[in-house]
Amino acid sequence: MKLHRLELTGFGPFRDTQVVDFDAFDADGLFLISGRTGTGKSSILDGVSFALYGSVPRYDGGEKRLRSDHAGLTDPTEVRLEFTVGERRWRVTRAPEYDRPAKRGGGLTTEPPRAELEEQVEGRWVGRAAKPRTVGEALGEILGLNAQQFQQVILLAQNKFSRFLLASGEERQGLLRTLFGTRRFEQYRDELDRRRREAEAALAAVVSRAGTLVEEGERLARAHDLDTAEAHDDSGALGTADAPGTNPDATRADQATVATRREDLARAYQRARYRVEQSELARTAAEEHFATATAAHAAVVAAAERARERQALRDRLIELEGRAEEIGRARRRLDDARAAAVLRAPLDTLERAERAALAAADEAAAARDRWRAGGADVSIDAAHAVEQLTGDLARWEIAAAQERDLVARRVEHETAVATIATLQDDLAEIDARRAARPAERAEIDAEIADLSMRATRLEDLRAEHVRLRESVAAARRAADLSAALTAAEAAYAAAVADSEAASSALGALLRRRVAGVAGELAASLVPGELCPVCGSVDHPHPSPPADDPVTDELLAAAERARDDASAADVDARERAALARDALAEARIAAGGLDSATAEHRLAAAAVAQSEAERAAAALALLSQRRAAADQAAAADDERRAACVEQLAITRERARAAESDISRLEEVVTAALGSFSTVAARIAAVAAERDRARAVVAADAARDERARAHRDARHELDARLAASGFDDLDAARAALISEDEIEAIDIVIADHAAQLSATRSRLFELELDAGGDDASDGDVDASRQTVEIADIARTETISAHAGAVRTAEALDDLLQQVDQALAAVQESADETAGVIRLADSVAGRAPNTMRMDLETFVLAAELEEIVAAANVRLAEMSSGRYTLHHSDARAARGRASGLGIDVLDAHTGRLRPPQSLSGGETFLASLALALGLGEVVTARAGGIRLDTLFVDEGFGSLDPETLELALRTLDDLRTGGRTVGVISHVEAMKEQLPAQLRVASTPEGPSIIRQDAARALVVDRAR
Repeated sequence: MKLHRLELTGFGPFRDTQVVDFDAFDADGLFLISGRTGTGKSSILDGVSFALYGSVPRYDGGEKRLRSDHAGLTDPTEVRLEFTVGERRWRVTRAPEYDRPAKRGGGLTTEPPRAELEEQVEGRWVGRAAKPRTVGEALGEILGLNAQQFQQVILLAQNKFSRFLLASGEERQGLLRTLFGTRRFEQYRDELDRRRREAEAALAAVVSRAGTLVEEGERLARAHDLDTAEAHDDSGALGTADAPGTNPDATRADQATVATRREDLARAYQRARYRVEQSELARTAAEEHFATATAAHAAVVAAAERARERQALRDRLIELEGRAEEIGRARRRLDDARAAAVLRAPLDTLERAERAALAAADEAAAARDRWRAGGADVSIDAAHAVEQLTGDLARWEIAAAQERDLVARRVEHETAVATIATLQDDLAEIDARRAARPAERAEIDAEIADLSMRATRLEDLRAEHVRLRESVAAARRAADLSAALTAAEAAYAAAVADSEAASSALGALLRRRVAGVAGELAASLVPGELCPVCGSVDHPHPSPPADDPVTDELLAAAERARDDASAADVDARERAALARDALAEARIAAGGLDSATAEHRLAAAAVAQSEAERAAAALALLSQRRAAADQAAAADDERRAACVEQLAITRERARAAESDISRLEEVVTAALGSFSTVAARIAAVAAERDRARAVVAADAARDERARAHRDARHELDARLAASGFDDLDAARAALISEDEIEAIDIVIADHAAQLSATRSRLFELELDAGGDDASDGDVDASRQTVEIADIARTETISAHAGAVRTAEALDDLLQQVDQALAAVQESADETAGVIRLADSVAGRAPNTMRMDLETFVLAAELEEIVAAANVRLAEMSSGRYTLHHSDARAARGRASGLGIDVLDAHTGRLRPPQSLSGGETFLASLALALGLGEVVTARAGGIRLDTLFVDEGFGSLDPETLELALRTLDDLRTGGRTVGVISHVEAMKEQLPAQLRVASTPEGPSIIRQDAARALVVDRAR
């Protein structure tokens, strides 16, 4: 990965757009980022990290204030970075979330975070992603490193890269786990522990099941008196076999106990099988005895039943023979009824014909009386009268239709006259309303014109009222913030003074340290040994030691005090900037008004708004009235036109009705005769015709009924002569209904059938009788014998079934015990293997190193990191220090196998990294960070790193060590790599000609000046 160009706008201390061209340093390869404390050197690295990952290393766990405090409310905040991965060039642009002025309504609104990723294709930038989430996902695939890996191998942030050297085993484990993604090994360990617990629980379950089955079999044997062994203790180890962590030895002992008890259970099963055989023999004998007794009892019962049936049949035969005379009378009655039945139909026909003839004669006389009562001449033929009246009715029907038409025409004429009067009244009323409308409309228009001028300013007055209300709130807020700004600026001034004082104190200590170096060297001289400076064994004039030497602890404390004061300076500056921004925002929102003026204007605006709202409400009502008046006028116009049209149509209809009435009156007058209406005349003639028709019909019916009566009489006389009855009365006396005939017939047939069946069955029983009759006592004795045999049979069946169930239950339990014992053995073998593997992976016995699998993998990675770091550290420390990976067991259960010791070649002893001085710690941390970067990069897929940054720490090195460190960094340029170093050390400014200088302007914001490829040549090879 290689960085090309970085643009920072409104980011950190940079208000205006600042550009960093990394390609300009390709020729030199090693460049310096310099500037005073607090100017924003580290903010350049923050911009790189934010562009790639949306986060910055310095703000982890704290407030992410990325927007520049110097940026105005309308100024943008944005970071843009161009870089190359492999052969593809990319450009990413990001902006954090910040507040900006709202486009409408005033006030502030939140600008959401945004991101955009582009790729350069044939000289043009082509968009690839356009949202923070999708840009982050795309960059994760492109870079191959997450943010933490990037900060460990490319961007060695201030006070960050030494953490790995000085970390405890647990902290180092957490960092390595993240960098190398080894959490899966911890998951392997947890999964194996889970499987171990499951295996132990499964083993406990099968052991418990085997014991439970044996106990169940023993209880069954004891309950049926089959137990052949001594009682076992039910409260043994088998009862607790379900607890996790089962002891394998205890499990084997439980298996042996279960096996012994299983043999006892097998012997009990053999005894149960013997009982089954004996009970089956007893059951067979009892069933044979019961069958014999049942057969003998059935024979006795059958003999007693035959004796009772013979006696009952004898009694029944006597009863049936006693009814012979009664049955004879019924048979004679049945014969007479059947003979008389032949005359039933002629008798009924004669009676009906006689009644019909009498009724027809009466009806003919009544019809002629009605015809005579109507005023008709009954001497003429009725049929001739009907024909003449029918012709008259035909003529009067035509005149009746014209009479009805005349009535309808008169009603129509009257309706038309009334409608004409109504329409004329409606026209007069409509014309009166139309004449009054122009004056009403003019009055409404005048009122609307008056109110419109006052209501048109309502929206402007409302907007003005809202703006003034916000101005009042902002003016009050500005008054409160003014005091807060004064306090914040005072605190900022004090923090600046403290920071300058701390920097001055640190400079004084450094100067004293440099001045006392000769005394420190003289104090370490040993007579007869070589001087480390000049190489002589003589030391004629050693420098005296300083009265007040400057130790590493004093320098470290001064650096911490300087850093704390600088942080306080930055914090106070941020607070003051926040206060200034808040006050400026409040004053802008107040529009330059104080609170009293703003409140006065707000009250006046409220009054004007209320007046405009009242005018607008009245205007709305008037507009509704005007619209209603216009609608009413249009409706009247439509209604008047309809009335005029309807009036013309109605007048025409009245004239037509008058003409029809004159014509019809002439025809109807001629047809009335002596009647008031033609319809009345038609009704009278129709009634007379109907009476004549009734006479004709009644005469015809009378003649027909008389003929039918004569025919019925002749038919009855002929059948009576052939029937055998003396006269008609005798035949009528013999007649009965069909139901009575059927009932008598049934009684006769039933008596004959019962008599025949009784004689036949009694004959059979008399022939079968042979002295085998049995008494009730014989039946009772036989029944008792059967009951006793049945009880004995039931007892033997129950005993046999119980013996079979017991034997089958014991057999089933024996099979289950055998299966459970086999499962116990199989589960015990599997559990032992799982336990050994889980304990070894988790760092428990038999793992003698007490190192879990994840730690073992991380320890191997750490060995490679240490080996790579020693290549750098050996050169930077002139061979004095080398790092050693330690896999010694840590005390009190801490993480083992991830220790780092330092071998001091001067003493030949290992020492902890915490014992190194500040400069030594920096060199060791830098070497370890570079080694870590090489290994992590290799694990990430061999990503090529063409750009590297190191942030601060060089101020703790003496000139010679600083030269070695720079030489090491200079070696990193091999293959075209570019290395950026952040430092305020003056010596580095002289040795590194290519520089990015960050400086503060008098107004506050910082700017970046870039000096690349200066003509100064520095020999770093010396």
